[in-house]
Amino acid sequence: MLEKLQMYFAYDFVKFALIVGVLVALCAALLGVTLVLKRYSMIGDGLSHMAFGAMTVAMLFSIAPIYLTLPVTILSAVLLLRGGGKLKGDAAVAMLSVSSLAMGYLLLNIFKSGSANLSGDVCSILFGSTSILTLKKSDVVLCAVLAAIVIFVFVFFYNKIFAVTFDESFARATGTQSSLYNLLLAVITAVVIVLSMNLVGALLISALIVFPALCAMRLFKSFRGVIISAAVISVCCALAGILISILYGTPVGSTIVAADLAVFLVCVIIDLCKGGRKA
Repeated sequence: MLEKLQMYFAYDFVKFALIVGVLVALCAALLGVTLVLKRYSMIGDGLSHMAFGAMTVAMLFSIAPIYLTLPVTILSAVLLLRGGGKLKGDAAVAMLSVSSLAMGYLLLNIFKSGSANLSGDVCSILFGSTSILTLKKSDVVLCAVLAAIVIFVFVFFYNKIFAVTFDESFARATGTQSSLYNLLLAVITAVVIVLSMNLVGALLISALIVFPALCAMRLFKSFRGVIISAAVISVCCALAGILISILYGTPVGSTIVAADLAVFLVCVIIDLCKGGRKA
């Protein structure tokens, strides 16, 4: 197995996949803790389905997907996380999720009805595919730049994000512009969603965001401890998933999620053995 891995590491596509996988997993874990604590765990589903709709339009008009998907997802995140209008919370997420998914699939069927690879296109977007193993150097650079921005924003505004996460009313009373930081969270959430689509697909993004946070919360109580452990767990699961996928030919996204699920079950057992809360 080690010899096989050494052989694969000689190829650039494997190195690119590992770099992107680590960066995306790290960003998703950092953001996931905040989203889970703010009870926005399902925001990933709504935004990823919106990104699916935007990506299908980009495919139909032969536009580079990120140029349409990123702004559309950012706009959707702002509308959802800021709670504008009368439709809020779970209702807004559900409506956005279902309608975007349905419209995206409908458009693909109407305008690509003669394509023999229609089902392949849909499965690739929804569940991820080997696209993570066919990344170009420009894709890796773009991912690295966006990931660096997300990490910088999270680290630089750590105290403000902490305050807004746990007590938004108190943060507002102490002079913190909570609406501004919610907007910032919305933007970086959208960026992470778009980055994650190549790795795990539109339907599995929530797992990448939620599982590491839930695992870390079983092991640690402090916000900093949860953040650090979630990042470590997410990166390790992403690396394990990608390497297993390369070695055994399994779907990348599903393998990463399976690794996250396995670690979560271990964390639940550890928590129960310590006399922690029930699963």
